[in-house]
Amino acid sequence: MLTLEQKKERAILVGIGVEYRQNDDQHRNEPLEELRLLADTAGALVIETMIQPRQEIDATYYMGKGKAQELLEEVNRLEATCVIFDNDLAPAQVANLQKLLDIKVIDRSGLILDIFAFRARTREAKIQVELAQLKYMLPRLTRQWTHLSRQVGGIGTRGPGETQLEVDRRRVRDRIAHLAQVLATIEKRRELTRKKRESCFRISLVGYTNAGKSTLLNALSGAGVPVENKLFKTLDSVTRLVRYKATPDMLISDTVGFIRNLPHDLVASFQSTLAEVRDADLLLHVIDITNPEWEEQVEVVMKVLADLGVSETNTIPVFNKIDMLENETLLTGIRARYPTAVCVSSVTLSGIDDLKEAMRASVLRNNLMLTMEFGPGDGPLLSAVYRHATVLETKEAGDRISLTFTIPASLAKKYGIVSKEQRTT
Repeated sequence: MLTLEQKKERAILVGIGVEYRQNDDQHRNEPLEELRLLADTAGALVIETMIQPRQEIDATYYMGKGKAQELLEEVNRLEATCVIFDNDLAPAQVANLQKLLDIKVIDRSGLILDIFAFRARTREAKIQVELAQLKYMLPRLTRQWTHLSRQVGGIGTRGPGETQLEVDRRRVRDRIAHLAQVLATIEKRRELTRKKRESCFRISLVGYTNAGKSTLLNALSGAGVPVENKLFKTLDSVTRLVRYKATPDMLISDTVGFIRNLPHDLVASFQSTLAEVRDADLLLHVIDITNPEWEEQVEVVMKVLADLGVSETNTIPVFNKIDMLENETLLTGIRARYPTAVCVSSVTLSGIDDLKEAMRASVLRNNLMLTMEFGPGDGPLLSAVYRHATVLETKEAGDRISLTFTIPASLAKKYGIVSKEQRTT
């Protein structure tokens, strides 16, 4: 896998498609602004951008042949060392462009994978990224071995290139299988950890990358998680226990940020990490209100949440970075459009108390106070109550025991706990 962080690349950014038409709205970002941020995060120096609002995709170069020649002229004039496309290219298209331009060609998925590889710190994150990289690389191996012969077959044409490619493919497939097995083992350990946390109310921070989730986690929990104004700063989930006055214990988890066209293999590899989102009782959807395209970013996040099967989970929209907002009247419209939203600044802590109160209300709304009587045959159920509930009162009468306790509604449903007296706290 090509790595950009090893040295400063002189990059030309390219976007092909109808979505790259110049937008006359001065409040919108430039068509390739997000790709520019990705390239900067990967360590590239952007020296030029090029777009082509093209209806049909060219099978050879993805872009039109004339535009490809224009790109070649720009590469030579600016002495570029790589070209980065905001599109996902087919292996043949990458090979054709590299042959024409005689420099490195990287597509959007390859760039994102490279950033993830650079950001990965823990063993699990490194395994997840390597697995995604290998799946991305496998169909492209036929274009990598240009120094070996690649004949079409027949007597006298079975050269060393064919042998080497088959060996390499087999090694990659074996490595993919091995890494998948390792991740499965890690997931089993994660599952045990999650079971131990079942008695706590679980909250996950979700949102577009660089929306300020890690900074918000610090503001809510004092976690001290390192923050940086870069995309995909957080790859590993970070969980902290928080205790607020008159509120049951809560676990808050920061998760990997989402982005438009996140590589499918990357999402698949990070399933165990994203399980924190699936198991959450409450989602805090963090939105960067200062980003001109925050509405589109919200749609991207909602689509990913739907793909994860958690679109029905109770969610609080959290509009972050209000301290940087120039037009504060925008907040009035947001509050009318999103009645349950909370507007905060995770840096100045403005609105944080309102967010904590919203979290507390959600916890108590999902917490049941129950009174139940248990007999000699209710051992497993009684054990589940002691393990997952907060017992408030105990009364004993012979071989029977009556308990008054609070328990998350999700756990009460999971263990089939039925009360004789029930009310929502």
